[in-house]
Amino acid sequence: MDKNEIKVIFDSCSENESFARMVISAFVARLDPTLEELADIKTAISEAVTNSIIHGYGGGKGDIEMYGRIDDREVVVEVVDFGVGIENIEKAMEPMFTTRPDIDRSGMGFAFMEAFMDELKVESEPGKGTRIVMKKRLGVV
Repeated sequence: MDKNEIKVIFDSCSENESFARMVISAFVARLDPTLEELADIKTAISEAVTNSIIHGYGGGKGDIEMYGRIDDREVVVEVVDFGVGIENIEKAMEPMFTTRPDIDRSGMGFAFMEAFMDELKVESEPGKGTRIVMKKRLGVV
């Protein structure tokens, strides 16, 4: 069995969205993912981190924790913030729903995460933050 784990903590600033993408890219590279698999994972990570920055912290300061785990050919990524949390997860996951129409958000973040990953789980508590858990199995046709 091939197992490996990482934990990265970074500030909730928009520059760190690309940092998170690169960290995950480097982490899964040894599994030799296809370009499509890698693009899917990077897109999902971008959406999760951007949600934490914009919605979790409202563009303010806070920590974002990102965990990566490889178990054989399955990649699990968690993105955690300690921001405002989500009042209604089911509503937030509806395509086109956004709490920030003032900054021209499309409301497609969770829809993209679901589309590009094999599994998506969202846990949140108002005032305490949000945990997004995504899984992708590589090499599965």
